[in-house]
Amino acid sequence: MAENRGVVYLAPGEVDVQSIDFPKLELPEQKRKCEHGVILDVVCTNICGSDQHMVRGRTTAPRGLVLGHEITGKVIEVGRDVECFVKGDLVSVPFNIACGRCDNCKQGKTGICLRVNPARPGAAYGYVDMGGWIGGQAEYVMVPYADFNLLKFPDRDRAMAKMKDLTLLSDIFPTGYHGALTAGVTTGSTVYVAGAGPVGLACAASCHLLGAAVVIVGDLIPERLQQAKSFGCETVDVSRSATVAEQIEQILGVPEVDAAVDCVGFEARGNGSDAKQEMPAAVLNTAMTVVKAGGNIGIPGLYVTGDPGGVDAAAKVGSLSIRIGLGWAKSCSFTTGQCPVMRYNKNLMMAILHDKVQIAKAVNVTVIKLDDAPEGYKDFDKGAAKKFVIDPHGSLRA
Repeated sequence: MAENRGVVYLAPGEVDVQSIDFPKLELPEQKRKCEHGVILDVVCTNICGSDQHMVRGRTTAPRGLVLGHEITGKVIEVGRDVECFVKGDLVSVPFNIACGRCDNCKQGKTGICLRVNPARPGAAYGYVDMGGWIGGQAEYVMVPYADFNLLKFPDRDRAMAKMKDLTLLSDIFPTGYHGALTAGVTTGSTVYVAGAGPVGLACAASCHLLGAAVVIVGDLIPERLQQAKSFGCETVDVSRSATVAEQIEQILGVPEVDAAVDCVGFEARGNGSDAKQEMPAAVLNTAMTVVKAGGNIGIPGLYVTGDPGGVDAAAKVGSLSIRIGLGWAKSCSFTTGQCPVMRYNKNLMMAILHDKVQIAKAVNVTVIKLDDAPEGYKDFDKGAAKKFVIDPHGSLRA
C-alpha cells in the first residue's frame, strides 16, 4: 500500500508529522464506499488560524486528529460515480464539505450542508465537530461529492505559476471576501477590519477589490500592521490608549466607518490597557461602536460552542457579553458562520488569473515543507505576519 504522512494534533501546543493511512474512497466511520469521491495528491495545504485555535487547546478537538482544511491537489483516483473530473486534473477544494443535494446546498448555503455531519449542519476536513473527515495537511487526501465540491483550474501550467495565490481559494480569500461583502463594502466605502492575521489581510485586500475608498486594519502586533500597510491599508494599533474610534477619527475625520468586519473571533483581546487581557466580545462590541447607524458587520472570525480555555463559564460555551442593545439601537446587520466558499471561488480564481488581485503578496504567503509544519504552527502562534503554505511534495519549490 502507498504511504501517506500528515500533521497530527497530539496535545495543546503540540503537533507532529506522522505516518497516517493512505486515503480510500470510503466514508469516515461508516466503512461504506464513496464512489462520488476522488483521491488527491496534495499540491499545497495551508495552516489556518482556525487550526491554531485547536492546537492551542481552545476547542474540544480530540488527540490524534489529522489537521488541515485548506487543500489544493491533483486528482489521482476517481470514484465510479464521478463524471466531471479525471486523473491529472488540478483542483481547489472548498473547506466546506457539501453534498449538493440537501435543501441548504440547493440554496447555495454550502457551509451548513445537512447531510455530511451527523452532529450539526456543516462539515470541514480535519476539524473538531465537523463530521470526522480526515484533514488535508498531508500528502494525500480523499474528497467526497467531487462533482459538486471541486473547482478545476482551466490551465495546469498557468495555475502552477500562480499557485501561491490560488491555494488561498480553499478558504481565506473567499472567507475574507465574504466578510467584506456581507458587511456591505462597495465602491467608496470606508471599512474597519479587525485583525491583521491572514483572514483579516485577505479581507482587507477584498475590500480594495470591491472598491473601498479607505480600509483601516486594527491589530496588536506591529509586524502584522506593517503587512497591512504594505498594500495600501491604514492601520490602528488597538494596544494604544486611544480608542479604536478615536484612531479612526484621526484617519477619516469622523469616528465611524460605513462597514466593519470581525476577522478575530473568540480569542479576542481588549483595547488599550486591556490589550493583554482576553475579552472575547471586545471585537464585536468595538465593531458596533465604530460602524455607522444602519451599517453592516461581517463576522468571518470563528466563534465556538465549546472552549475549554474560556475566560469564564459563559465563554466556555460560547456565551459572550455582547452589547446587542447598541447594535439594535443602530439597526446593525450581522452575518456570521462559515463562508460558503463555492459562492465566490470561481470568480476569485478569475480575478487571480487575470491579475486583478495579488492575494499571496497581501497575506505574505510563506512556503514550507511538510516536515516544517510543527515549527510553522509555533511561529504562527507567536503572531508571525505570514500565511504558511505547506508544500508536501516540493511542487511549489520545483
